Amino acid sequence: MRRFTRLTNAFSKKADNHASAVALHFMAYNFCRIHKTLKCSPAMAAGVTDRLWDIVDLVRMIERWERLALPNGSLLEGMRDAMG
Repeated sequence: MRRFTRLTNAFSKKADNHASAVALHFMAYNFCRIHKTLKCSPAMAAGVTDRLWDIVDLVRMIERWERLALPNGSLLEGMRDAMG
């Protein structure tokens, strides 16, 4: 992944941007891509999901997370506040 090298414009100068890019890469790799040896995605092989995800599914999941998260981006804090 070119995000790790400084030779391209895709290089992340901020750690938060880099973490977001790596998380998106891992999600797409594990949920959206069929692997040749497994004949399915790693998430399907592990039993996490029963279908191959599309990029649209990832975008919907991110939008759902953003609706639930607090303005500072902390979903865990929002859940703690909701629980009391």
